[in-house]
Amino acid sequence: MIDGTLLMMLVVALVVSFAILGVFIWGAKGGQFDDGEKMMGGLLFDSTEDLNDARKKEQKKMNAKKQQKKSKLDK
Repeated sequence: MIDGTLLMMLVVALVVSFAILGVFIWGAKGGQFDDGEKMMGGLLFDSTEDLNDARKKEQKKMNAKKQQKKSKLDK
């Protein structure tokens, strides 16, 4: 009885482990863990003024996207 239980536990543990590994690989290939904006922002914008300019640029992008969505909803 103990051998059967251990075998079942081993099989279940392997199935769960491979499922978790598969989900992780799927997420990594899909770009779930990528943050290119943060890496490039740190490299490109060094001074405080540059960082403020980058923040304003991102705000403009976000506002433009909101306006596009709003205009699409209005149509």
